[in-house]
Amino acid sequence: MVAADSDLLNSVKRNPEKAKGMCRSFRQMNANGRSPFSKAYINQVAASENLSFQDAEILMTYTVGMHCDDVR
Repeated sequence: MVAADSDLLNSVKRNPEKAKGMCRSFRQMNANGRSPFSKAYINQVAASENLSFQDAEILMTYTVGMHCDDVR
């Protein structure tokens, strides 16, 4: 499990442009009065990244914490 989590988080650590893109998307959702942490959106990220719901949630939480802590 630790190795899988490491690979998951490394996907944005090694690719800052990916993290920036995710932050832009999250901020746009906030500007429209929506949260990127809704189940529907987490499912959308999971599908687009080929991740489980839990892994998508971890990836999003990590990205927000490290790259765009203004997102709610």
